[in-house]
Amino acid sequence: MEQSECHGCFSGGSWDWIWVVALTMGSILTLSVMPEGGLLLEWANAKRSVSKALETFQRDLYDRFDKTPESWLFALGCLELPGGVDPSLAWMAVVARDYVNALARLSDLETLRETARVPMDDDQVASHLAGVPMMVGGDRVNTVMLASVWEALGEGYASLAAAHKGSVAELFAALNPGIHLAGRVFFHLVENRNSEEPFAFMATYSQAGPSGGSARHLPMTRALEEFQDEELVSLLSTVYRASDESELVAGLVESGELFYPLAWGADEAFQFLKEVPLYESCGVICRIPNWWKPAASGVGVRVSLGDTPPSFVGESALLGFSSALMMGDLALTEDEAREILAESEGLAFLKNRWVAVDHQKLAQALDACERARELVREGLTPSEAMRLQLRPGALLGDALADVPCEVSRGEWLGATLAKLENPGLAPTASPGRGFKATLRGYQQQGLNWLSFLDRLTFGACLADDMGLGKTVQLLAFLHGRAGEATKGPSLLVLPASLVTNWLNEIRAFAPTLRVFTAHPDYVTAENGRTLAAEKKRLAAHGPEDPDAFDLVITTYTLVQKYPWLMDRTWDCLVLDEAQAIKNPATRQTRAVKELSARQRIAMTGTPVENRLGDLWSLFDFLNPGLLGSRSEFAEFSKSLKDDPEGYARLRRLISPFVLRRLKTDTSIISDLPDKVVMKSYAGLSKKQVVLYRKGVEDLAHRLETAEGIAKRGLVLSSLMKFKQLCNHPDQYVGAGAFKESESGKFQRLREICETVLEKRERVLVFTQFKEMTEPLRAFLEGVFGHPGLVLHGGVPVGRRAELIDTFQADAYCPFMVLSLKAGGVGLNLTRANHVVHFDRWWNPAVENQATDRAFRIGQTKKVVVHTFVTKGTVEEKIDAMLEAKRDLADQVVSSSGETHVTEMADDELVELFTLTL
Repeated sequence: MEQSECHGCFSGGSWDWIWVVALTMGSILTLSVMPEGGLLLEWANAKRSVSKALETFQRDLYDRFDKTPESWLFALGCLELPGGVDPSLAWMAVVARDYVNALARLSDLETLRETARVPMDDDQVASHLAGVPMMVGGDRVNTVMLASVWEALGEGYASLAAAHKGSVAELFAALNPGIHLAGRVFFHLVENRNSEEPFAFMATYSQAGPSGGSARHLPMTRALEEFQDEELVSLLSTVYRASDESELVAGLVESGELFYPLAWGADEAFQFLKEVPLYESCGVICRIPNWWKPAASGVGVRVSLGDTPPSFVGESALLGFSSALMMGDLALTEDEAREILAESEGLAFLKNRWVAVDHQKLAQALDACERARELVREGLTPSEAMRLQLRPGALLGDALADVPCEVSRGEWLGATLAKLENPGLAPTASPGRGFKATLRGYQQQGLNWLSFLDRLTFGACLADDMGLGKTVQLLAFLHGRAGEATKGPSLLVLPASLVTNWLNEIRAFAPTLRVFTAHPDYVTAENGRTLAAEKKRLAAHGPEDPDAFDLVITTYTLVQKYPWLMDRTWDCLVLDEAQAIKNPATRQTRAVKELSARQRIAMTGTPVENRLGDLWSLFDFLNPGLLGSRSEFAEFSKSLKDDPEGYARLRRLISPFVLRRLKTDTSIISDLPDKVVMKSYAGLSKKQVVLYRKGVEDLAHRLETAEGIAKRGLVLSSLMKFKQLCNHPDQYVGAGAFKESESGKFQRLREICETVLEKRERVLVFTQFKEMTEPLRAFLEGVFGHPGLVLHGGVPVGRRAELIDTFQADAYCPFMVLSLKAGGVGLNLTRANHVVHFDRWWNPAVENQATDRAFRIGQTKKVVVHTFVTKGTVEEKIDAMLEAKRDLADQVVSSSGETHVTEMADDELVELFTLTL
């Protein structure tokens, strides 16, 4: 996709920034919710042809934003959306349209003009929260965020109204001629139980109160006395518009009955109630009984599943059910339904309230109720029962497809799922004696949640934000199960770059956990066998006694190469960085899904609600069949464009099995440090290994003759060379294309930055070497698909200020690469909430100064610091030395690690540099 300039959005009020690029053919406009709570409007490849209508709409919306960024969102609520609009934008259009409609219904809008505001209804908030589609940052949508959207809509309207010279009606007509402002006429319908006719109708008009007080409602008979002909015609303009569409209103106007109170029977009231949306669209304000809702005339079937506990817990358990015929939200017995069928159509008074009767629909609903009872007579498994929430109509089949069907949670199932949706309600679980970590409150709840799902044998997705301790929660879960006689070993599958991270965490928090690492780099020669023979035996047979271990660790790549992993049923199968199986068509994904396990857990810091296809693949692993087959889910996905409420059903279906907490959510996490520091271990590529070993041999040979100052110089220069080699072999040799595949650090950096991109956050990448800044910039631009910035000692002072302003601005700038000396002090870069130390300075004070470019006053987000360490190399060994010294002295290390290294004996130096994999 060709890219052009960025444009910043207004930063006042509740918005932070929006980024827009020029439209290209085959692109679609998408919306993301940003870490600051604002919105990001950006172009994405549509992967399909874009209609002319959609292209025109997108260009128009972009033009409105470009010219009047403060009011584009309000304009979105006024525009008619063509087919094919991205679900994220369509959802926001519904939010904006609710504001526009509420504003248009104010009878005194012309008087109030730009001072008019409308409150957000609680039911609207709940509806919008439930209907959030799959979109970037969707997990950030909450009541606070929606309140800021509502406020921005009000500010947008105010700016338009203040600048408009004509009437407010003319302003709305310019935005969308189909929007009719409310007039001063009101239609009232009330129950009249003291009369032979059960309803009373009256039309009134509003009149401003004295001295700007509250408006008064006067009967229409007063209008005949108060207004001349032209004034009366103006007052009734909305009524005349409605009469063009409604025979009922036309009759009231022609007969003159509009001006007098009327007693109505049920048939007339029913006709009126059905046409209320028509009247309101014409600008007539309606006041009707509270019991009448859009769904009040609907007839359907409600099936309640899991009213009582099953005889046993598990995926194969059968849930009981009950079914009821529904008229609106009123449950009827079949006898009551047949009694109603004997009456006339229209409104019927039943159970002390009025309900709408449609004979044909009611008869169909009776048939559907019986069919539902037959289909689930033997009960359904929990997975089958919950899957019906996604496509309730599937229960009845094509023959009764027109009958609305609602699948609800019965008492037992509802209470069980409530404990999963709110981990604070789940039974308390223990990590077991000897577990070395003290769990935070939310981490203990995560353990409770994992254990409760384990008892139910449902798969779990632990999707906490990066830095919240997913690893320690999972280890607490595994440690609590270790040693149970009925439990076999569990299997952990992860990217190769994370093996060392996990082993270090296990040593720190669960040292008694018996672990086998099924990876050739961690094999040792035993029982007289050579290392090569041991690796061959591992690939063919695995450990001699797998049951001697609590946990086996392997990688996604090796799952395809070690057939013995498929030969047993693991107790618990855990996937870390589970986005690795997002593509169901890859060999890697298929191999992982072929593994057999009693329980399955997926861990990911990347939001699982960004893309529908990814979501299906993840749940096909966790709870196969819950989202239906791949083709069924594809059909459901297509239906969402006509049924946006399907997103709410989908979210309700998956929410019990996904636990995601955000660092920014202080209601859940009040004691989290503002800075989370973590080691990120990277491996070496084959090319790096060869060069590293050759370098160690050369160093050992030269140390034999080096003494004094020459030895110190040799050690320091070797440290520098090995750090360069750990970064990338091309930095070490001084030339090359800096291919990602040749550097373990580049591969680890991609993994981190892909998560940063998924959440539209920003990152600072520090390196000791100026010559690495450009290769890193080029690499990161490929990861982000967006230009970033570079700051090093060669950048002029004046240019540095421009770079800082660009990074801190509203327009999206995802990354900045900085040399440690040039960028380590004096900069304010609080837009970033991730810091990566790509290579080590080995002076904690210097590294902390660099981190503080983001972690400083003005930072509103939690900062995650990733310190890169290349496993098995001198980097890991010096890091361990510094950690040991820090632990012993409990103080800041003031001198660098290099100073200590130069004082070592020759044999210690060789051992320090020797590669240990």
